[in-house]
Amino acid sequence: MVTDTHFATFSGTFLATLGLSVPIIIFLSRQNKQACSIAVSFSFVILASVAWFTLVSHAVPRPYLDEVFHIPQAQKYCEGRFLEWDDKITTPPGLYIFSVLLQKSANVTGNLLAFDCGASTLRFTNVLGLIVLAYLALLCRHEIESRFYEAHSGARLKAMSTFAINTAVNIALFPLLFFFSGLYYTDVISTAVVLGAFLNHLKRVGRDRSSWTNDLMTIVFGVAALFMRQTNVFWIVVWMGGLEAVHAIKTLRPKRVDRPFMPTLTAQLKFWYLRYSVGDVHDAPLGLAWPDDMLLTIISFGIAALHNPVRVIRQIWSYISVLIAFVGFVAWNGGVVLGDKSNHVATIHLAQMLYIWPFFAFFSLPLLLPYAVPLFDTTTALFGGKARHGVLEEYSEQSISGKGTVSESDVAPRSCPARGDSSSAKLSPALRTACLIVASPLPIWLLYVAATLAASAAVIKFNTIVHPFTLADNRHYMFYIFRYTIRRGDLFRLLLIIPYTLSRWMIWGTLAGCTDWLAPTRSVLSSSARYSVFQPAANTSNVSVSRTIAVPMPGQTDGQVPELAKIDPLAMSCKPCSTSTGLVFLLTTALSLVTAPLVEPRYFIIPWVMWRLLVPAWKIPDHDHCSVSRTLGGQNTQSQSQSYMARLLVVLKRYDVRLVLETIWLVAINVATGYIFLAKPYVWRDENGLVLDEGRLQRFMW
Repeated sequence: MVTDTHFATFSGTFLATLGLSVPIIIFLSRQNKQACSIAVSFSFVILASVAWFTLVSHAVPRPYLDEVFHIPQAQKYCEGRFLEWDDKITTPPGLYIFSVLLQKSANVTGNLLAFDCGASTLRFTNVLGLIVLAYLALLCRHEIESRFYEAHSGARLKAMSTFAINTAVNIALFPLLFFFSGLYYTDVISTAVVLGAFLNHLKRVGRDRSSWTNDLMTIVFGVAALFMRQTNVFWIVVWMGGLEAVHAIKTLRPKRVDRPFMPTLTAQLKFWYLRYSVGDVHDAPLGLAWPDDMLLTIISFGIAALHNPVRVIRQIWSYISVLIAFVGFVAWNGGVVLGDKSNHVATIHLAQMLYIWPFFAFFSLPLLLPYAVPLFDTTTALFGGKARHGVLEEYSEQSISGKGTVSESDVAPRSCPARGDSSSAKLSPALRTACLIVASPLPIWLLYVAATLAASAAVIKFNTIVHPFTLADNRHYMFYIFRYTIRRGDLFRLLLIIPYTLSRWMIWGTLAGCTDWLAPTRSVLSSSARYSVFQPAANTSNVSVSRTIAVPMPGQTDGQVPELAKIDPLAMSCKPCSTSTGLVFLLTTALSLVTAPLVEPRYFIIPWVMWRLLVPAWKIPDHDHCSVSRTLGGQNTQSQSQSYMARLLVVLKRYDVRLVLETIWLVAINVATGYIFLAKPYVWRDENGLVLDEGRLQRFMW
């Protein structure tokens, strides 16, 4: 214990000094603002994580809760006893192997770093893991923005945006990750490994075809992720493998064709089947997608994959190899989990897909601020409100397919002759009916809402599962959440459909780019605002992530795009993901959660991290009544207060203010939960007041 305390003090002092010195050195150089921004941001993460680690090591020096199993097992590995295993541990030994590697690396330095596999030194593994995780998150977000930049300029995006830096910091501050960085749990390292695999995936889709060397590296990342946690198989195989299958189809480069006049529904279906089969798929930006767009996306990619199996398999064979390895492990082990299999039996638990949205909404509350007044806009749009116009018309003409070509076919499924058009009389009754349905988005949306509400009610009624572990341990916050919500009766459970639905709507909308409730028009670049769900989506084939596609943005030339990035720092951060990406994310999240009978907040970590990486930037939209340019131009007719307001608006338009509020929110949650954990211990007592668990102090935690 003395050694542990010494290590905690030494490590805290060392990293605190390092965290303070880096930004000072960068500031003194005054030559690289980006490096200074990164250094300051990551120094904050380092200082916060080290402070938390030090406080936990002093207040809770002995293994606590699951550490009672993890720390002794890791110590066995440090001693070389690799064949001994505690049957109560259900996760693979990846964390312990990583700790052994740290021990061996520390031994090379002699007495400089005394990594003796004590409780504090093992906990320090997750401090390092959190720092690495933050850096990987930064690289991942940068790669996501790079794909958009390269698609429109043909050049590489070198500078990292402020949005990417702040996103990475906020991911590191995510309360479940930050909290467990001070304890010896698997979650931090597991998430870091998955992010490493995701970064590798993002680099792979930055080119048309992957190399065999990179395919082997993908297998290594996949196996490493499986060594951390079994459910990572979904995020490696389904999430990344699915996205690469989409990438393989989008790089088919179908030729542009003229769309003939097709008076019958059969002719239309045949034409689109042929177009889909060559890779001319339906994949609108998520903010433009309606429920029928999502269905068409699934159908079009399915047809394309069936007609191009060699191309798809060549791209995803490494992920298939990881899946085969996982299946082999399950067959050898006799099940998915190690150790205690009786309490971890795979069960269909659909209610998990209801719980996840309020979870996201709580931790990402500041990101939902653009939805402060959605009810008015929704009501107006539903009951006679005038539809907004602007970006939708531009997008409907900007369907990109192939290398810089615009495919006429991309806008066809929603392109029906107008009522006054003489050609409409030549259409078959079946095609006229189909056009009428497609041209009436409101009934489709209402049907979708009714179906989701009915499905939610059915899940609550027939598939609400309360695991014994949830109610057996009052040291976890989930115990109290279930006690005061799920356990209050059937009627209360059904009423929870309201927050479930609202949370899902806002989280999905934030992923698509938050709705602009104020501006009457918006530009394509300013896709910071989600396109209203009551406007029909343009039937666009989303631009391929391949670097070979270089299509200027509307109104921009190739040379103007890099300049635009300098003028508007959020220009490359506002791009929402495609419908296919959103659907693959939803599928992966569902598969990773619905097989778990236990509702555990830590199961939501990777879904939240991936969602957070995909969330585009948002900024204050343009308003005609805000004469910012004239005010800043120095006109004497403007008052000083208006000038200050104009400058403030300029700042808000150049930076996503939600991220600052998100940082404050996450820090507040971490401070509150950390204080409760450290300063509010209690002793277990039975109903008669008898002290339980030998009087050991118990602490509240996630």
